[in-house]
Amino acid sequence: RKSKPPLSIQKLAKLMAGKDGKIAVVVGTVTDDKRLFEVPKLSVCAMRFTETARASILKAGGECLTFDKLAMRSPLGKGTVLLRGPVKARESERHFGKAPGVPHSSTAPRVRAKGRKFEKARGKRSSRGYKV
Repeated sequence: RKSKPPLSIQKLAKLMAGKDGKIAVVVGTVTDDKRLFEVPKLSVCAMRFTETARASILKAGGECLTFDKLAMRSPLGKGTVLLRGPVKARESERHFGKAPGVPHSSTAPRVRAKGRKFEKARGKRSSRGYKV
């Protein structure tokens, strides 16, 4: 899952601007973006497409390829642009890094719940972790 992050059509169009005639290759899912009103004509090869993303690419006159079709068309990978979605955008990445509570740490603590008793008043009361 980590190495196959999703990529929206908006980001795909932005990254493929000025690369006419090349095939965008995404190892992951291509998702639709409602904020993009005019989808440019794109040739995209991906592992998966959402239904709406596939429809909007085809409506713009582009094409959606699978990796086996890409291998037939371009065996050496010439004329392709390898793209990747945001790997560090997962929620679990917030908890990695310096320990939470250590100086200059922006790491989120792993908390069972967000209620009144959990990680509230941390650093102000010794019963809630530590007291400064």
